[in-house]
Amino acid sequence: MSRNSLAARLGLRVGLMSVAVVALLAIIAYMMLERGLERIAQESLATKMAGLSTSLSEALSIDEITSESHVLVDLAMGHNNLYVSIFDSAQSTAPLLSIGSKPVTFELHRYTAREELGFHEWQNSLGRPMLSASQLMRLKDGVQVGVYLTVDQFADAELLNDLAKWALGASPILLLLILLVAWGTVRNGLRPLTSFLRIASKISTENLEHRLPTDRLPSELRELADGINFMLHRLDNGVQQLSQFSDDLAHELRSPITNLMGKAQVALSRERGSEEYREVLECCTEELDRVTRIVSDMLFLAHVSHPASLVQFETITLNDELQRVGDLFSLSAEEKEVRLTISGQGKILGNRLMIQRAISNLLSNAIRYCPPGEKVSMNIESAGNRVRLTIGNPGIGIDEAHRPRLFERFYRADKSRTRSEGGTGLGLAIVRSIMSLHQGSTSVEVDGNGYTRFYLDFSTTRTDRM
Repeated sequence: MSRNSLAARLGLRVGLMSVAVVALLAIIAYMMLERGLERIAQESLATKMAGLSTSLSEALSIDEITSESHVLVDLAMGHNNLYVSIFDSAQSTAPLLSIGSKPVTFELHRYTAREELGFHEWQNSLGRPMLSASQLMRLKDGVQVGVYLTVDQFADAELLNDLAKWALGASPILLLLILLVAWGTVRNGLRPLTSFLRIASKISTENLEHRLPTDRLPSELRELADGINFMLHRLDNGVQQLSQFSDDLAHELRSPITNLMGKAQVALSRERGSEEYREVLECCTEELDRVTRIVSDMLFLAHVSHPASLVQFETITLNDELQRVGDLFSLSAEEKEVRLTISGQGKILGNRLMIQRAISNLLSNAIRYCPPGEKVSMNIESAGNRVRLTIGNPGIGIDEAHRPRLFERFYRADKSRTRSEGGTGLGLAIVRSIMSLHQGSTSVEVDGNGYTRFYLDFSTTRTDRM
């Protein structure tokens, strides 16, 4: 049994606790038995004392109290451990009568007899425990005498001593038995943890499909297994997303890097004029600009994907931010003959630059896909502790098959058009990460006429930074 074993530790603690409980119960049982024997002895003496009082008051006078008194003899007969002593109240140092199998050597007159029944515990010269009952009784002739009934409690004391010796002698065996049973019970209860270890040894970054079995598990271990399975599910999703992201990033960077290498190799294949070199450098600059924007967007996503980062939050008036962003895009909107409208108002707590970035990404897409002569509407609605920002534009809409994946990194519903216009495929992913950092959400809706609305839902009651 290893000292570091959880089963050994729990078994030892449970065993010690069980031993303590058993010891406490044994002490309580011992005390109850002791008091029970004492009560039985007192009740027996009280009953006999009552009978003796009746006999003395009706039948005897002080001159008739002798060893031949059949009433007193009958009382003591049949009881090897019962003794009767009667003292004259005027002559209190020596008994008038003493009946029993053995003489009572203790001076009972030291315990003064009274009208009410009294009990006295003492030991004789041999050290045997004795219990005496004393009471003043009136004889038939009216004389009061002190009557003492004494019982030898040696048998009761031996019974208690034997019980204590048996308990002490059996306690090591009982302790060992309890410890073994507790250890076995705990070990059997923790047996499902071995299956946890077996599953855990199979888990790796290449294989996160294994899950812990939850059938016939105790409720505590079932909750643990459910928590671990949920953690594995999230890790599996995270690894898959990371793998997909790595593939997408490699794919996105491969195209401009391939173009750069191709153009450079073609330019260096033979001597060319300065104008041709200029055209090659301009093309390379465009591709490098695309790579720069991809890297910049990736760094921004890494920044907003860590809520613990130090991001300054402040009260933001959304209609003011819409006006600022709208002014920045006014020129591109005019070039496409698109009008921008702003309505509603609301305030939130957030990071101003990030909110502007999210609005810019949605507004640039809305202007890009809005037909000439139409308008892009930006609307703010406040209801209770929620604020909704809507950016909508008419157009051909977004196919329903693409909507669930619009906010994934590098996902494009219209790949050729987005690439030709210089998009990185990260704009909507950045919007979702910004909203997640602000404890909000983003969604998209397309009606039957192809009108597309993107929603940014903010909560005015935050659980942190408020």
